[in-house]
Amino acid sequence: MAKPSQPAEPQRIAKLLARAGIGSRRDVERFIAEGRIALNGKTVLTPATLLATTDGITFDGQPVRAAEPTRLWFLHKPAGCVTTARDPQGRKTVFDLLPAQAPRMVSVGRLDFTTEGLLLLTNDGELKRWLELPVNAVERRYRVRVRGTVTQAMLEALAEGVTIEGIRYGSIIADIEHKSGLTSWVSVVLTEGKNREIRRVMEYLGVGVSRLIRTGYGPFDLNDLPPGALVEAPAAWLSRVKDRSGRIDVASAWAPPRPSPARAPPRSPPPKPRQARADDVR
Repeated sequence: MAKPSQPAEPQRIAKLLARAGIGSRRDVERFIAEGRIALNGKTVLTPATLLATTDGITFDGQPVRAAEPTRLWFLHKPAGCVTTARDPQGRKTVFDLLPAQAPRMVSVGRLDFTTEGLLLLTNDGELKRWLELPVNAVERRYRVRVRGTVTQAMLEALAEGVTIEGIRYGSIIADIEHKSGLTSWVSVVLTEGKNREIRRVMEYLGVGVSRLIRTGYGPFDLNDLPPGALVEAPAAWLSRVKDRSGRIDVASAWAPPRPSPARAPPRSPPPKPRQARADDVR
């Protein structure tokens, strides 16, 4: 005879809802402050509320389902849409690009309106938060098209970090890949991802950004995923990084920060995309 399952242990509502995919714990705390979360019809007033299950909880009036197994998706965000669920200005959002029957998911960080490239999406707010925290030093990789005079010496100085208008930006590894007149393609690797960080740093160097593409996040690369396309991380990959409880063991999924990459030879701008294959995601 099977043993009866043990009741779930109560935990803070912010952690419970983060695991259910509402957002990170910080997001949930903000939603509570905005009055968007209720329990049995009454607005939740504090993120310290202890609960064992999501029974009776609503978010924006919709019931919150219990946490599902962690899933991770890769979206090639095109320029001309915002990384938010709702936009006050009525602009297209990345969630408008998703299939109608897509499960609830949240973005890992953001890409601004004109920035293109790899955007991670997940149904696990805890995983989202881990990937975003600067202390975990998860690499973000970009290709940037700039116009103006930029030299390798100027870029190498960014490795020591820079302070712009009172904001400190950490080490940035940048290299010139391709140059034609006053237009250059620059590769950039950083781990903080502050708001508009690359654009502000390039403006500080005296050059303007005409195109910005995120090509990688952690161990994942954009590869040839077409703009607007969405693919899910293979279940086999996720199973390799789960701990004994079945949760994603994010600490083992990413190696410690790598040393500064060797200088790569110049290369041409991105080639025309081809059809993405399942083995393109790695």
